[in-house]
Amino acid sequence: MLAFTTELLNVPLLGQLTPGGVQQPWRRPFLHLHPRRRPCGPALISKSPYSESGKARERTVDGHFGHKQDEPSEMASMVHAIRTALRSIGEGEISISAYDTAMVALLKNPDGGDAPQFPSTIDWIIQNQLPDGSWGDQAFFMIRDRIISTLACVMALKTWNIHADKWERGQLFIQENMWRLAHEEEDWMLVGFEIALPSLLDMAKDLDLDIPYNEPALKEIYAERERKLAKIPRDVLHAMPTTLLHSIEGMVDLDWEKLLKLRCLDGSFHCSPAATATALKQTGDKKCFEYLDGIIQKFNGGVPCIYPLDVYERLWAVDRLTRLGISRHFTSEIEYCLDYIYRNWTPDGLAHTKNCPVKDIDDTAMGFRLLRLHGYHVDPCVLKHFEKDGKFFCLHGESNPSSVTPMYNTYRAAQVTFPGDDDVLRRAEVFCREFLHERRGSNRMKDKWAIAKDIPGEVEYAIDVPWKASLPRIETRMYLDQYGGSGDVWIGKVLHRMTLFCNDLYLKTAKADFSNFQRDSRMEWNDHRKWYFRSNLEKYGVTPKSALTAYFLASANIFEPNRAAERLGWARTAVLAEAVSSHLRRIGGPKNSTENLEDLIDLVPFEGASGSLRDAWKQWLMSWAAKGSQGSIEGDTALLLVRTIEIFSGRHVSTEQKLSLWEYSQLEQLTSSICSKLSRRVLAQNGKSIEKTENHLDRQVDLEMEELARRVLQGCSALNRATRETFLHVVKSFCYVAYCPPEKIDNHIDKVIFQDVV
Repeated sequence: MLAFTTELLNVPLLGQLTPGGVQQPWRRPFLHLHPRRRPCGPALISKSPYSESGKARERTVDGHFGHKQDEPSEMASMVHAIRTALRSIGEGEISISAYDTAMVALLKNPDGGDAPQFPSTIDWIIQNQLPDGSWGDQAFFMIRDRIISTLACVMALKTWNIHADKWERGQLFIQENMWRLAHEEEDWMLVGFEIALPSLLDMAKDLDLDIPYNEPALKEIYAERERKLAKIPRDVLHAMPTTLLHSIEGMVDLDWEKLLKLRCLDGSFHCSPAATATALKQTGDKKCFEYLDGIIQKFNGGVPCIYPLDVYERLWAVDRLTRLGISRHFTSEIEYCLDYIYRNWTPDGLAHTKNCPVKDIDDTAMGFRLLRLHGYHVDPCVLKHFEKDGKFFCLHGESNPSSVTPMYNTYRAAQVTFPGDDDVLRRAEVFCREFLHERRGSNRMKDKWAIAKDIPGEVEYAIDVPWKASLPRIETRMYLDQYGGSGDVWIGKVLHRMTLFCNDLYLKTAKADFSNFQRDSRMEWNDHRKWYFRSNLEKYGVTPKSALTAYFLASANIFEPNRAAERLGWARTAVLAEAVSSHLRRIGGPKNSTENLEDLIDLVPFEGASGSLRDAWKQWLMSWAAKGSQGSIEGDTALLLVRTIEIFSGRHVSTEQKLSLWEYSQLEQLTSSICSKLSRRVLAQNGKSIEKTENHLDRQVDLEMEELARRVLQGCSALNRATRETFLHVVKSFCYVAYCPPEKIDNHIDKVIFQDVV
């Protein structure tokens, strides 16, 4: 890994007095940077000049973050396991639903005889009763999940008159716990619960099961069922695919001849095994049988509550890998997943599976954002299908249309805007932001679709740090605390687990990857800090905190282990630019120097590098000479950072090439303009500017950010994507500083670099 060191030449420093006592501000260069190999050695000391309490502290870089002999092989093994799973991705990996399995187990063999049509479902029920006599999700106790799952399994065993000991224990569980339904969390309502449970209770009466049918909690559920059924337009139910098909096992007086025409292409009713089992019982339809037979074989006797989930699984896997900061290990697998999504993208949006005609905003928004971020062309007008009367909803016909996670994902998607996009993105962003603000303010952050570790934390970060200011390592560090791994539960007809993208292997791999990053960052910061003090930069207006912030901004964007040269080039160039700027302001600008411009350029030669780096500094100093103390130099400093990063990456575009690449020129103009405006915004916040309003500046920045995002994410192929992303990294770092208060930046620095990931 490359590092950079500075050597003070045997010449006077900026502002240093000569032996005769005369200040010589522009003699020969005072900083000399050249690349060298960073020495390997034992423990280093990393200093954070401030912590959350504002006091300095030291941290050793050894022990937990030292190179363990087996660490590379362990990391490689984990990456290989994830890659293998991604390459074998199919229709969806999901936990078994006891409720749906029992509904299938109730089907009678059509060939005659008193036996189940799918005997393996009975075997699954027998083998999966929980110690307390119930069935359902073992790790998370939700009474609705346990009651509906247990009741269905008890009915299946009682129907076939087998394992009386098991169904009697299940019946006892229901007797002792039915009262808990009145105290369940309202936001965690199972899909179609108020439709399905009364139907099961009616069937239980026919089986003479001893259940507390008069429990007060059940009266409200029956009442809710009647209210909901009364709202269902029967003509619509039988005329077009709707979410109502997902719960038809709880409905009566259905026209099955019409309903069969509304099956999905795979033979299912809205991908629900329970609903499809009811359809098979009523019609004997061959395609319904084939759907159920196929998933029973796949899941070894049990069935999930919904299947397939090919679109949903791919989208969430890519999202999780990206936010956990390990997506770079799976670039080809992610490309394969997104190609699949793009092939199945429709003008109406996306559903959880490619063959489901009922689309939802959750999958659509996630798909829109990921596809757009990866260079695919998708039309934002698709979100209009989920807008009504100024509000956005997840699914048509929902009784509770707006929920936290769908609006959260839509909010994230709506921020990735390009010039000329339909106004629906702006409306979606405004609505979702206000919705999430209201939910956060009223402390109502429980979601109807998921029970995750820290949804409030995810929402808080999204609201406080917009996409234009969100830096990769900050988002990852926050998400490492928010991601629940295998503990995250999803809410459908029952609780279920999505094992491909909610698992502890993802979390363990991401933590190991981030710990490696922290180890390298602490060593690099230690070198950077020594360089700062050795170069006496504090004398020229650069504080230790500024030096740390410069390194942090670079490492929060460019974090890959093999990109240390770019990262450190960025950090040290930022510090040097601040030192030179501070000095020039103090002496009244370059015009007051005693030497010509060439002597100014000699101030910071980079021996061993190409002349391109010298040219970059020359352009920056020329801008200083042209603008003096009257104009903002921040836009030019941003371009200096871009050019430095590109030079140390080996991707640098020469001046002659730039002239022939109009796209490169446009990126430079946008970068300079945005960063200049952002610096004015910071001054306005500090009360040092005559700007009338920050809102006007923000709108100008937003418009130019849209153009920059379009050119970076979907720019011409003639310009390397990594080069285009360099412009975005630098601009987003300026946005981050402009939009995040200093105390939050301090917290992020401490958390990203110095707080161990546990």
